[in-house]
Amino acid sequence: MLIFRYLLKETLKSQIAIFLILMAIFITLRFVRVLGDASEGDIPASLVLGFLSLYAPVLASLVIPISAFLGIMMAYGRLYVDSEMTVMRACGISEWYVTRVMLFLSFIIMLVTGVVTLYLAPLAAESEYNLREQAKAEAGFSAIIPGRFQQTGNQEAVIFVHDIGSDNSLQKVFLAQQKNEGDEQVRVVYAEQGTVNKEPDGTRQLILNNGNQYEGEQRRLDFRVVAFDEYQIQIDDPEQQQKRKKVSVIPTMELLEDGSTEALAELQWRLAIPLSIPFLVLIAVPLSAVDPRQGRFGKMFPAILLYLGYFMLLLASRRVLEDGKIPIQLGLWWVHGIMLIIGFTLLARDRKFGTEIKAMLKRRKS
Repeated sequence: MLIFRYLLKETLKSQIAIFLILMAIFITLRFVRVLGDASEGDIPASLVLGFLSLYAPVLASLVIPISAFLGIMMAYGRLYVDSEMTVMRACGISEWYVTRVMLFLSFIIMLVTGVVTLYLAPLAAESEYNLREQAKAEAGFSAIIPGRFQQTGNQEAVIFVHDIGSDNSLQKVFLAQQKNEGDEQVRVVYAEQGTVNKEPDGTRQLILNNGNQYEGEQRRLDFRVVAFDEYQIQIDDPEQQQKRKKVSVIPTMELLEDGSTEALAELQWRLAIPLSIPFLVLIAVPLSAVDPRQGRFGKMFPAILLYLGYFMLLLASRRVLEDGKIPIQLGLWWVHGIMLIIGFTLLARDRKFGTEIKAMLKRRKS
């Protein structure tokens, strides 16, 4: 029991450290991307933290398997380099015992990952989808940045606002509008103040007060100037019908009820992520066995190649399955079967029946 707890503790320490590092890296990259969208006015600045928090469960579902895999490689690589594993072997602790301990841990991680991939990640993806739709609906004027030229929501005008008051009123507004594409006629409006009103059908009206309208042809000086107290212009078209949601945001139970090939492919993908963890353990434990002179990273490169090959096969099979080119019964299960064979082959190579098989194959060759 002491060895059991020690192996679990060392592995969990490495796995948690790798998980936190990878999450920090990818969330930082996501933060830079979302911040860039906010600075461009594509999304309101108030929604930046919302997008980041909703991205975390989706990212965690992908990071947990690789952190579990690399955590085993790092932890047992250190045990081999420090000769601790050699002492354990001398005390009767076999590689198969270590594998059983790691399989026990992998089943716990698999259950946690299953909750994330089957429930939390789709829920977060759906919330992010709704948040993105909300950002599109509010695009233009909730995301307006003073001192920057921006297009209106219907892409028919360019607006510049000097400042935004505490009551959300627009101060010193410049608006440039071209009547038709390729037309020489242009209309430029300048107003001291402005507000945005949203109609029940989703149309947005920009109401400008106390300003002038300049209208005429480009490259000519005979512009017509009209002073006004109030000026209205439509800046957003009526809200369009909501687009069909991607399968990635559909709850798992709805995927089961759907029954389409695309829905079943998404369901198998969600199941494949937690199911991959025990198969990765079968590969990681034997590959972590290194000679002390090799260092703890001696077999890290082939291990990472196997991991990448595994998930690239899963992704490729998912696309082929969505296209209906392979039977739904075969699905992604054949990829797990290949990894199961590789894992047992690696485990069996130094065991008694593995050495007997190798000896038999050598006798046949000779």
